[in-house]
Amino acid sequence: MTPETATALPHTPLISLTWTDHVTGRQGHLVIDRLVRGVSSGGLRMREGCTLDEVAGLARGMTMKEALHYDPEGRYIPLGGAKGGIDCDPRDPEAYGVLVRYLRAMRPHIERFWTTGEDLGLTQDLVDRAAAEAGLVSSIQAVYPLLDDEAAARRRLADAFAVDVDGIGLDELAGGCGVAESVLTALDRAGVPHAGTRVSVQGFGTMGGATARFLARAGLKIVAVADVKGTIVHPDGLDVEALLAARDAYGTVDRAALRADDRELPGDAWLSADADVLVPAAVSYAVDAGNQAGITARWIAEAANMPVLPEAEDLLAARGITVLPDVVVNSATNAWWWWTLFGDIGADPDEAFAHIRRSMRALVEQVLTRAERDGTTPRAAAHGVVADRLPVIAARFGWYA
Repeated sequence: MTPETATALPHTPLISLTWTDHVTGRQGHLVIDRLVRGVSSGGLRMREGCTLDEVAGLARGMTMKEALHYDPEGRYIPLGGAKGGIDCDPRDPEAYGVLVRYLRAMRPHIERFWTTGEDLGLTQDLVDRAAAEAGLVSSIQAVYPLLDDEAAARRRLADAFAVDVDGIGLDELAGGCGVAESVLTALDRAGVPHAGTRVSVQGFGTMGGATARFLARAGLKIVAVADVKGTIVHPDGLDVEALLAARDAYGTVDRAALRADDRELPGDAWLSADADVLVPAAVSYAVDAGNQAGITARWIAEAANMPVLPEAEDLLAARGITVLPDVVVNSATNAWWWWTLFGDIGADPDEAFAHIRRSMRALVEQVLTRAERDGTTPRAAAHGVVADRLPVIAARFGWYA
């Protein structure tokens, strides 16, 4: 834990547990970092190798994300942070059964304390189906007692999830809109034109695909996209919409959709691509002290959770490469859920995107301004913003109830 994190967050989570599936022997984890008004928020991921330490770090990050979007005038009141994780390959034939049994085991926590949803390896449709099979009303039912009008709020969120924007659901696009706005804010502060700025994206699932769409539509060139099969590159920019139409549920692109002059390179080629911006949007710990040496981009926008290891970030900063931190960059997905449910926005894509852009631009501006003022990294500046806000939230709402 860095000094900045220690300042912003307590060291010990409120609840930390590991579950073992009696059928397969696979393990799942739940960490509730903090409760605000008795409730916490954080997605559920499924990936082979997921650990309790990983989930604990993600839960701390969720407490930060909630605090960063605190608006005393908004209807949405930040929740505490939490996270769930299952050590299983989501493509495994047994994965769905493991998911159902995990949710059944976690049912008391989900009913009262923990609101959850899709994360790495899972889609919201799959989580919803498994939650129903596990006997849950909803994966976010713990927050229902905090709503002024539960029926209206649930209808509003259901309507929002039903919205399709050019072939992609609004729920999938919200997070990518936030990542893209973070990148655009950094470019604007540096006086760099959007048109022609080159971007390399690792991961082409929900977050990576949506980010690529928003950045391409803003005039940037997506010159590299990496999935489990490798890295697809084109120096003049890939056809993002064609790639989006050709991907499967896990973000893997059907190579039959590639143009004749698109090239295929090894999976790690996205790191050293000739790009101005890197967007790691797949797995944690993707950039380490070794492979960071091949990065020539000026910015890294952390669309995934914890993709850049601390020692790598230190080395990148020494080379003048700015890491826009995950707790800021990818926070719009979580915030969009609550803005919609609590009624700050309706089930309208234009309203949602406008609200996301305003909120993310203000937040990124605040963090980058503080980093410049204090001579520190954006991550340390974000921790400072959280450290300022947590006492205010705790004093108004209390940590535990």
